Amino acid sequence: ILVLDGAMGTMMQKQGLTEEDYRGTRFAGAEATLKGNHDLLSITRPDVLLGVHEAFLEAGADIIETNTFSSTTVAQGEYGLSDAVEEINRAAVRVARQAANAWTAKTPDRPRFVAGAIGPTSKTLSLSLSKCG
Repeated sequence: ILVLDGAMGTMMQKQGLTEEDYRGTRFAGAEATLKGNHDLLSITRPDVLLGVHEAFLEAGADIIETNTFSSTTVAQGEYGLSDAVEEINRAAVRVARQAANAWTAKTPDRPRFVAGAIGPTSKTLSLSLSKCG
């Protein structure tokens, strides 16, 4: 039996972060409000993300999920950040892997794993049956 981490969004909300935390220097000029776009923290506040991963691992998680729930062009497009999706995903994987590797090194007999995460978007995809053949 392996234990999966918990609610990443809830843990991020508990950090008391500001708009400036989400923007960092990389997204300082973004036009949209970015507070609440937790995926950006993989780039702007990787220290906070690392702390969340470590909390889950310390609590006994064997598998931690990447901070990529909304790291799609559709979801990031709502913030005007579709062009940053690959950067966000790569940064999230890097931080998760760093945490998992550190905990595996502490207890080599109990390896830790990283799983990708993706959530729903605010858009609904549909296919019209009248156009299907």
